[in-house]
Amino acid sequence: MNSTQKRTSYRRSHEPIAWSLFGAGGMVVAFIIPVLALISGWLMPGWPAENLYLNLLGLAQSWIGKLGLLAVISLTLYHCAHRVYHGLHDLHIKANPTAMLVLFYGGATLLSALCAGLLLMI
Repeated sequence: MNSTQKRTSYRRSHEPIAWSLFGAGGMVVAFIIPVLALISGWLMPGWPAENLYLNLLGLAQSWIGKLGLLAVISLTLYHCAHRVYHGLHDLHIKANPTAMLVLFYGGATLLSALCAGLLLMI
């Protein structure tokens, strides 16, 4: 086997994509979600609740708001999927790794697509 065949016989890993989504989701969970909760829960003028609902609906109706909400929700889903996948691995749960990857990351992808569809309907 020559050197060209050796280089092309390596399989590419999914790990860089999974770890980058995990890291981005961790940043969202650590820094953005607490700020969003603080702003929308306590600091946003809008009491009574009808005004708060209208303010948040206005956010979800703008394109930048839709993109922001989709990013926050989908990156959080991928972060959770990665944590659960590796948590089960650390607990020595004996299951097919490919099936677990499809279940967790596929579920996060499906829920992200569902979220994108629902945001487009608003």
